[in-house]
Amino acid sequence: MAQRAAIILAAGQGTRMKSALPKVMHEVAGRPMIDWSVALAQQVKCERIIVVAHPSQQSLIDHVGETLGSDGIVYQDPPQGTGHAVRCAETALDGFSGDVVVLYGDSPLVPASAIEDLFSVLDRGAAIGVLGFEAALPGNYGRLITTSDGGLDAIVEAKEATPEQLAVTLCNSGVMAGERDRMMRLLARVTNDNAKGEYYLTDLVGLARKEGDACAAVTCDEEDLLGCDSRADLAEAEAIYQKRRRIDVLNSGVTMIAPDSVYFSHDTVIEPDVLIEPNVVFGPGVHVSSGTRIRAFSHIEGAHVGPNNEIGPYARLRPGAILERDVKIGNFVEVKKTTLGEGSKANHLAYLGDGVVGAGVNIGAGTIFCNYDGYLKHQTTIGDGAFIGSNSSLVAPIEIGQGAIVGSGSVITHNVASDALAVGRAKQLHREGWAVNFRSKKSAEKAAKNKKDND
Repeated sequence: MAQRAAIILAAGQGTRMKSALPKVMHEVAGRPMIDWSVALAQQVKCERIIVVAHPSQQSLIDHVGETLGSDGIVYQDPPQGTGHAVRCAETALDGFSGDVVVLYGDSPLVPASAIEDLFSVLDRGAAIGVLGFEAALPGNYGRLITTSDGGLDAIVEAKEATPEQLAVTLCNSGVMAGERDRMMRLLARVTNDNAKGEYYLTDLVGLARKEGDACAAVTCDEEDLLGCDSRADLAEAEAIYQKRRRIDVLNSGVTMIAPDSVYFSHDTVIEPDVLIEPNVVFGPGVHVSSGTRIRAFSHIEGAHVGPNNEIGPYARLRPGAILERDVKIGNFVEVKKTTLGEGSKANHLAYLGDGVVGAGVNIGAGTIFCNYDGYLKHQTTIGDGAFIGSNSSLVAPIEIGQGAIVGSGSVITHNVASDALAVGRAKQLHREGWAVNFRSKKSAEKAAKNKKDND
């Protein structure tokens, strides 16, 4: 198999997005679109990946630099068409000998199987391979004109097509592959003698055919090739992804009571025999183990949920939450960067941030880990079997020992020994008859005020 490389075109300004964020940095399923294309290139084992950006796209440049390094990005300035964009990557591929696929940073749904098919037609002798689709409404798409033996003869733009060519429903996606040296040699012959004054990548097919070389088209579903130029396109891509992912999750042995109300991220892992109630959102970085029930209106991100847990309703698990076996996190409980041991419970109205909670711990309603001093975060540690009474504030850094009990309404600022009782609250005052006198006094004040207002 020939070596493989990918050139990802991402220099478009994306004006229809109406955003300061580069178009390809907008997310689908919790992942920037550019990352979908990079992951696709990695999935088909591309040894070199080059992203073509515009120098003004600093957030994209920084992001790609973190993923691919400075060698993984080249610049197109000013933009002069797709052919020009690919040529901008020529020097970056010096010394590379193999096949190159041209991808787009705004197309997050392209399947790896389609790119493998493109590389396969090159292996079978095609000079250029083009990815196409059967369009329900071909409209202004370029048409792929095939030969009688199934080869690709030309790509014809709709505005230049004959009536017979317009009747063709096989359309061009823009995704193309070819051997590196041949592709660059042909690109050097492409001119910008057209209405837009741009260099078109699609001209490669005609040039290759004039040299007597065969070209080929492979196809995939039209949905797979959706390019996201607007917020509406983003919403459509998200809907397509979620629909497909829900089917996959259901087929894997997961129960969803209302699948259309559940949203997954690109990397969500849900094991079989999990039950998901309506209106649950999974952000990136979530793993849910078998036997767990996620109850309605919960939001989970960056969390590992062990087996046989119960989460929600209305629970929030933030990044760094780790729940071991048989843990219960109830309504309006938020967990962040905290591990809860086997059998521990926080059933109501609690915030658990930056902590380690042992096994069999009960955390009462209204409990807060006071983890932030205005400058730094601090750790709360609770030993096995401890009981934290309702409406308690644990001021970190602090350790509550095994089997200790914290009385309800306490503010705990010092470590608590194992099996000790800690109570930190003001002494209760009790004055007989005070409430009767208070009500009498206030009723008289109110009556006097009302009389004055009415006079």
